[in-house]
Amino acid sequence: MDIKSKNLDELTTLCQEIREKILQTVSINGGHLSSNMGVVELIVAMHYVFEAGNDPFIFDVSHQSYTHKLLTDRWESFSTLRQFNGISGYTKPSESKFDYFVAGHSSTSISLAVGACKAIKLKNENRLPVALIGDGALSAGMAYEALNELGDRKYPCVIILNDNEMSISKPIGALSKYLSQMMAGAFYQNFKAKVNQFLSYVPDSAAYMAKRFEEGFRLITPGMFFEELGLEYIGPVDGHDLKSLISTFQTAKTMKKPVIVHVQTIKGKGYIPAEGRHEKWHGVSPFDLESGESIKKSGSKSATAIFSDLLLNLANEHENVVGVTAAMPSGTGMDKLIEKFPNRFWDVAIAEQHAITSMAAMAKEGFKPYIAIYSTFMQRAYDQIIHDCAIMNLPVVLCMDRAGIVGEDGETHQGVFDISFLNAIPNLNLVAPRDEQSFKNIMEFSYSFNAPLAIRYPRGEFLASGNTKSEPIKLAKGQILAQGKSKIAFIGYGNGVGKAMQVADKLNFEPTIVDLIFIKPLDKELLLELTKEHKIWYIFSDSAKKGGVGEILSAFLQENLVHDVEIKSFEYEDKFIKHGKLNLVEEELEISVDMIRKYILNNKKY
Repeated sequence: MDIKSKNLDELTTLCQEIREKILQTVSINGGHLSSNMGVVELIVAMHYVFEAGNDPFIFDVSHQSYTHKLLTDRWESFSTLRQFNGISGYTKPSESKFDYFVAGHSSTSISLAVGACKAIKLKNENRLPVALIGDGALSAGMAYEALNELGDRKYPCVIILNDNEMSISKPIGALSKYLSQMMAGAFYQNFKAKVNQFLSYVPDSAAYMAKRFEEGFRLITPGMFFEELGLEYIGPVDGHDLKSLISTFQTAKTMKKPVIVHVQTIKGKGYIPAEGRHEKWHGVSPFDLESGESIKKSGSKSATAIFSDLLLNLANEHENVVGVTAAMPSGTGMDKLIEKFPNRFWDVAIAEQHAITSMAAMAKEGFKPYIAIYSTFMQRAYDQIIHDCAIMNLPVVLCMDRAGIVGEDGETHQGVFDISFLNAIPNLNLVAPRDEQSFKNIMEFSYSFNAPLAIRYPRGEFLASGNTKSEPIKLAKGQILAQGKSKIAFIGYGNGVGKAMQVADKLNFEPTIVDLIFIKPLDKELLLELTKEHKIWYIFSDSAKKGGVGEILSAFLQENLVHDVEIKSFEYEDKFIKHGKLNLVEEELEISVDMIRKYILNNKKY
């Protein structure tokens, strides 16, 4: 969409049309609402001032890129947002040439901008990286590592800081507002540059006094931190004032140096129920536009809710139980714990590495830490798990929510790799519940277990219907749930047990169904006994096939010189999994319940 020829009134009308389009689509498909409603004017101004086809537009996390998508030839296809084979909820270069980079995790944008700056300089091109990062993403260390180098190297780029929580700084009265507007103008920036040039010629004492005056002046503005890093700072700017945004971006574009443009926006702008600090409107399921109520009917208790209640019970019983999450208090169910025990449970913001290491120290001090982080985000703290927890064999509990396919968020968020990357770590034990009762038993076991333990559980409900008979948990002990009369064994792990049960219900014979419970360490006695009568093992686990349950069991058979057992795994193939509803994704991967049933019956080995 060409917007550079539009006047201010036309751009304002366009912003309203974009908001209506986002509201209509997200109310039907679900998605990230409040963050996108809050940045409409900001992104329209970006496209008006900068060159989207030439300048790298880099969106941190990129969940707030809906306006960008609508402005870059995806207006008609926007109704397919987050749908299977539709457009992604995040930036995706394979979807559009205007999407610079795949993003889905936080705090990568400034590093990407620095890398782009280096490439542009080496290629001697006339391009200007523009990165949009939210204030929440500045709670992660990676952003500061990039800012540190950028302030030293002085590469020309524009970093737009979207402050939608006022957590960076709050304007201090009318004077601060006036100063911010003044500093956003070309006159002030040109004047400042000429003063700095002049000071290079005056005696040191005069330059020192002038510099002290400037530092005192900056104390009543919020940019001192960034300027101390060696970055130019402009703002705060009203993120819903198109005229001010366009003027400010035009100033930043001409400065030929790294510039932080601090923009203040209101989350959910334009849709009153979502305006302000309402976490529930960050990511939403389909909802009714009039009432704001979710359309999705609540079913059985989710694994997250089960975890939350079980941990709350443990915290009530044991004063040494502590916990942490990384910017996902409600998503992980830790909000209840933080509310009731604010001195024992913490949200440390987007800082997974810090979350792990700080809890390792608490474990050393005699506390029992529970670390609730999505499987996909646990990847960000891999070194801390190894270096700060496992080497010292500290009794931390890694509670990995959203294990398995997570649906509409797609490649960047699928929780499919945790078994593969955690299994290699010495001292770390891996366990997974199949239903509510087994989860309760695992949580009780976890409290007294004196070594690192990782628990994985799915988004939403467990597949296992009801609560199967569950025995007390013992390390490296699995359970036979159903003794069949064929040579086939269904071996499940975690939510895969429920899927194994669903497949078994549709067969004309009875397989033996086994819940491994632990994938590390394995129940060697049970597995070796199983090899005597069951010569075909079908593996069920919502995880990657590479390094997954099937490969772990194959290695076990080889190590124990068992050569007459055939293994077929229904885990995920070696590729990134696209976004879409779970049933549609599983059909494409050929691992739906019906497709697995047909495969087994067609094999005729039962």
